[in-house]
Amino acid sequence: MDVTTITGTGVGGRIRKEDVLAAAEAKSAAPAAPAAAAPTSSPAAPSTVLEVSPLRGTTEKMSRLRKVVAERMLEAVQTQAQLTTVMEVDVTRVARLRARAKESFLAREGAKLTFLPFFTLAAVEALKAYPKVNATIDTQAGTITYHPSENVGIAVDTDRGLVVPVIKNAGDLNLAGIARQIQDLGSRTRANKVTPDELSGGTFNITNTGSGGSLIDTPIVPVGHAAILGTGTITKKPVVVTDADGNDSISVHQMSYIFLSYDHRLVDGADAARFLTAIKNRIEEGAFESELGL
Repeated sequence: MDVTTITGTGVGGRIRKEDVLAAAEAKSAAPAAPAAAAPTSSPAAPSTVLEVSPLRGTTEKMSRLRKVVAERMLEAVQTQAQLTTVMEVDVTRVARLRARAKESFLAREGAKLTFLPFFTLAAVEALKAYPKVNATIDTQAGTITYHPSENVGIAVDTDRGLVVPVIKNAGDLNLAGIARQIQDLGSRTRANKVTPDELSGGTFNITNTGSGGSLIDTPIVPVGHAAILGTGTITKKPVVVTDADGNDSISVHQMSYIFLSYDHRLVDGADAARFLTAIKNRIEEGAFESELGL
C-alpha cells in the first residue's frame, strides 16, 4: 500500500496505525477495477462469397445458341418418355492407374488423362453390346434404327452456353484416341473453332456433370437419341469390401455415380440397368494397363 495516499489523523497529520488499518479495510471493500480486455483480432472476411454479377437486374436478348438449346430441350421432353437410372461405381483401380500413367500418357499422347476417357471407352463398348441404347425410334413409321457406329457427343460448357461436339466413330478408337478427341474437341469448342459437321451426327451423348461437383443429375435425352449418360463427381467414401473368403472390412475407396437418362418408348429399365452394369464392371475391373502402356 502506498502510504502517501493515506490521510493521517494524528498530531500534525501524522499517520497512525488506525489510519493504515482503515485505509486497508476501505481498499478491500472497494469493487475491483475491471481487467483490461484482451486485444481481439478483427474477424476474417468470408472468402466464399462471390462477386455480384453485372447481369443482376438487367434484361438481355437471348443468343441464337440459347434459343436453339431452349427449343431442342423443350422438344425433347415433350416428345419422349424420359426417366433416369443411377448406379454407384468404384473407380479406385482406375484412379490408381491414372495416377501412375498420367505424366507418361501426356508426354506420349499430347493429351491429359482425365477420368472421362475411361468412362467414354466403357460406354462405347457397352453400346456395341446393347445397340438399343444407340438407336433411333420412329413411332410413325413403326421402326427402330440401330446405328452402325458409335458417334458420341461430349457436352462442353462454354461462355456461350452448352455445346456438344461429336466424336465420330468412337467405337473404332482406343483410350488414347478418345482422350485426344475429348481434349481437342473440347478446347476448340470453347474457342468457338469447331465446324458444323463436328456438331452434328451424334447417336449417343455423355455429359460429365461431375466436373462441376455434382453427385447426380438427370440429363435430358436429345431429340433423335435413345439415351444420354452422365458421370458424377468422384469422392472418397468408406465402403464395405468383401475378400475372397467372404470376410467384410471397411476401407476408403474413390466412388462415383453414373446415370442414364433414356427414352422409355425404346429403352426399358432392364436395358438401362444392363448397360450401366456393363460400364460399372469395366471400370471396377480397371483392366486398362495395355491401353496405358503399363
